[in-house]
Amino acid sequence: MRDRPEERLLLFARYPVPGKAKTRLIPALGPEGAARLHRRLVEHAAGAARAAGAGCGAGVTVCFTGAAQRDCRAWLGSDFAYAAQVSGDLGVRLRQALRSAFGDRARRAVIFGADVPGLTPDILRQALGGLRDHDVVLGPAADGGYYLIGLKHDRPELFAGIDWGTDRVCDQTRAAIARQGLSVAELPTLGDVDLPEDLVALRDDPRFADPEPGRALVSVIIPTLDEAAALGRTLERVGAAEGIEVIVADGGSRDATCAIAARAGATVLVTAGGRAAQQNRGAAVAKGRYLLFLHADTLPPAAYADLIRRALDRPATVAGAFRFRLDQEGLIARLAEPGANLRSTLFRWPYGDQGLFLEKRVFDELGGFAPLPIMEDYELVGRLRRRGAVVTLREAAITSARRWRQVGILRASLGNLAMVAGFRAGVSPDRLARFYRAARHGA
Repeated sequence: MRDRPEERLLLFARYPVPGKAKTRLIPALGPEGAARLHRRLVEHAAGAARAAGAGCGAGVTVCFTGAAQRDCRAWLGSDFAYAAQVSGDLGVRLRQALRSAFGDRARRAVIFGADVPGLTPDILRQALGGLRDHDVVLGPAADGGYYLIGLKHDRPELFAGIDWGTDRVCDQTRAAIARQGLSVAELPTLGDVDLPEDLVALRDDPRFADPEPGRALVSVIIPTLDEAAALGRTLERVGAAEGIEVIVADGGSRDATCAIAARAGATVLVTAGGRAAQQNRGAAVAKGRYLLFLHADTLPPAAYADLIRRALDRPATVAGAFRFRLDQEGLIARLAEPGANLRSTLFRWPYGDQGLFLEKRVFDELGGFAPLPIMEDYELVGRLRRRGAVVTLREAAITSARRWRQVGILRASLGNLAMVAGFRAGVSPDRLARFYRAARHGA
């Protein structure tokens, strides 16, 4: 986002705390369901603003309330500016947000609400475009209010004497515009979601289909390359959960990996370019709200899908993983597991062999895995940590100890540390990949 762009999009948003968000929907959805629906509506509006801003160079500011800025930033992304709403009625808050934008050198500012399912990037672009030839742009709501107002000068008089929360808001605003002799462009009338009867319009809309907990689809993406020996067991564990889809993204296996995946009912993709490319391809076709990236030799906890849904139900949690456990007892496990779990829980830096999960929305906003030949999971987690909380669940994912057995616990552990140190020091990922292959094969 450019510094001080001339055009600003101002999104009014409340952090989705149960009992405090969309309270008029609580009789129909309950506190958690109302907050979850509000969350999806805000995410939809933020996505429309992101797309509109990127297309025309406008800056986007989230005018937030209900939580600290760091939580709102973790939820909606670090590519937006953030400003806390002032106290007062809606008119006071709208007036102050616009005044701040114009005080920060904006020449055109559009402010809009987050409870409008029909909001699109094109409507926001129309609003900004309308201000080039008109003094005011207005987006009427079907209930008599408005979902958007845009100005190119500070006009506090447009927010005085308005009966906020009634069906007279839009007409009273039109009258105030006329009294000031201002020209106005009106956008299409859109419905908003405030009352239980408004929910009918969302019944079959997949964007807002999870007001009830436990309904959202989890897409499990498994990158493979000659994993016939381990894949069947993993697919059996994964497939026992409900509300999931399984995508096996294969890198060109010469064994029975793809046949095993197909027999298990997984979607099979064949993608060149390494594990990062495989996982990005799997995410691109995934239909789930949540993504789980899982190694072919790692067994997630039995209730993994519900654990993921619950963990990501907090908007400020951007990603997570399971506790690390090897599939054998003894010296290897005693030495490898504590260090991995300390790194994951204390420093919040899990690795891919713990099963990395996050929302597809967040994955897409961050641009997915970087095109690296190795360390792609480490690099992505680094970006996730800068955005918000990365959690490690108490439940363990059980991963194969085959690498530790092949090269030895000391050599494997030192190799992992060397890879991280080299990556952080700026060593070429191609060089690190060669080092890893040599260490793995005992060269």
